[in-house]
Amino acid sequence: MTMVKATDAAARKFFATPAFAVVGASSNPAKFGHKVYAWYLHHKLDVTPINPGSSHVTVGTEEYPTLPNLSALPNPEKTAVSIITHPAVTLGVLEEAKKVGVRSLWMQPGTFDEAVLEVALADGAFDSVVYGDGGRGTEGWCVLVDGERALKDAGRL
Repeated sequence: MTMVKATDAAARKFFATPAFAVVGASSNPAKFGHKVYAWYLHHKLDVTPINPGSSHVTVGTEEYPTLPNLSALPNPEKTAVSIITHPAVTLGVLEEAKKVGVRSLWMQPGTFDEAVLEVALADGAFDSVVYGDGGRGTEGWCVLVDGERALKDAGRL
């Protein structure tokens, strides 16, 4: 398998999608699942929190209903997915994403390992996968660090 590095073009393509979902969204402000979901809300993007363990996610004083998984999305083929889960969980998320037709992924730092990358980067699995080294931060591609520039590059800011 050829390991392809994520690029600005992959990030731009990710944000060209009309809707978004955050797998691992959380009400806990200390968690990245909360920070990433709140980032999407702050940028007024159509975003759905995915969290099988909670019926809602609270950001500020607002509660947002969650979906339990990607299969519950109304239009998964038109939804780009940010993943903030442990690599063992990410593997299952990727299999479900392929099954329901998700085309673009953004895997936050710490969400992937070699087994995850093998699935994510398999030929034809996804159109756009943002992950790994690169971006403008020290931890690799991160929506919180690189998202605004990618949104601008996609003509959404």
